[in-house]
Order: sequence, then structure tokens, then C-alpha cells
Amino acid sequence: MLHFGMVQRKALSVMRNFKKLLIWQKGMQLVDKLYTAAVYFPDEERFGMRSQSTRAVVSIPSNIAEGSAKRSQKELLKYVEVSLGSAFELETHLLVIQNRKWFPNEVIDERLELITEEQRMISKFIDKIS
Repeated sequence: MLHFGMVQRKALSVMRNFKKLLIWQKGMQLVDKLYTAAVYFPDEERFGMRSQSTRAVVSIPSNIAEGSAKRSQKELLKYVEVSLGSAFELETHLLVIQNRKWFPNEVIDERLELITEEQRMISKFIDKIS
């Protein structure tokens, strides 16, 4: 029979391998999807919205990875919450992009769907580790 300490150690060892976390994998998929769509940004947004959007999307899996290296659940939680904040920041960027009509509708719709799914997954993960 496993006691709490053994279960907690096992959970922490899985979290240390951030590449196995579905929220990290989905975050990396978002990175690829946004960089693929980056060609649609107007040239004048190279240092504006394009730069902000790519920083926000990279922040999602990066903070999950960084948090997984921390020793306590409290620290992990802090980084995962930052990741969730970046996901909501990215959603806002995508809505601005949609309003400005910089991307084709199907391109923006796919990315909005992915970011919504990622937000739900991160939120559930936060609930699980809280």
C-alpha cells in the first residue's frame, strides 16, 4: 500500500519531466501554430503585435517547464499560473488580430480554439495541484 509521501514523490517525479505533461505538449503545439501564422502579420507589426504574440505563446510552455523544476508545489503553482496568464494574454492578442483582419478567418479560428483548450487544461491542472 502506498502512503501519501510515496504518492507525492511519484507525482513530483512526473512533473519534473515536463515533456510528458499534456499542457506543455499543447503549449508547444500552439508555439508552432502561431509561428506558422506569423507570415500574416503586417510588416509594420514586426516589433509590435507580432513580437508580443510570439513572446506570449512561448511563455506558456516555458513557464510550465520552469515550474516543473521547482522543489515545491507552491512554486510549481506560481509558474503554472503565469503560464495561464500568458494564455489569456495570447487570446487577447488573437482577438485583436481577428478584429484587425490580419489573418484569414480559418487560421485565427483554429488558433483561438487551441488557446481555449489550453486554458481549460491549465486551469484543471492548477485545480489538481492546488
